[in-house]
Amino acid sequence: MLKSCYRDIFEAGTDEAGRGCLAGPVTAAAIILPEGFKNPILNDSKQLSEAKRDFLRPILEMESITFGVCHVFEDEIDEINILNASILAMHRALKLMAKPPSFILVDGNRFKPYHNIAHECIVKGDSKFMSIAAASVLAKTHRDEYMEKIHEEFPMYNWKQNKGYPTKEHREAIKQYGLTKYHRKSFRQLPEQLTLDI
Repeated sequence: MLKSCYRDIFEAGTDEAGRGCLAGPVTAAAIILPEGFKNPILNDSKQLSEAKRDFLRPILEMESITFGVCHVFEDEIDEINILNASILAMHRALKLMAKPPSFILVDGNRFKPYHNIAHECIVKGDSKFMSIAAASVLAKTHRDEYMEKIHEEFPMYNWKQNKGYPTKEHREAIKQYGLTKYHRKSFRQLPEQLTLDI
């Protein structure tokens, strides 16, 4: 069962989506839920169907005290690496919130201090705390929406389905058609790839 908070009622949960993808941005969300917020469906976004995530998104956005969602795109990922890009996306999502949190709960084990606000990293936090689970749903749904949009430009990669993850189908399309402007050039795009064509 998800806990409502870690130590403070005005704490933000933050999480990212798309870290392991070959194409598209890494997307982070940060959210502060009101005291007493409950939803029987809410869970780690990876445990939810697409329909349930899409159902939850407007509820979370409407009922939250404040939230922010931010994409960090391929060029920045290639420049600063995916870990730094993930943390940067979380920082920018926090900055987009209408009110700063009193405390930050971070999914995972790596983070850099955001201003002077205390934080705690929680491994598998999206399955332990409501605010992190809510952030995971927002990050995932906003990123999926973006990938479906750019799918229209390059349908041969089927991003509408694989969302840029390294599926066999996605890698076969890279073999056949090469890389697009949305692919992360610093990532190993194909298993047999030994050098980066930058």
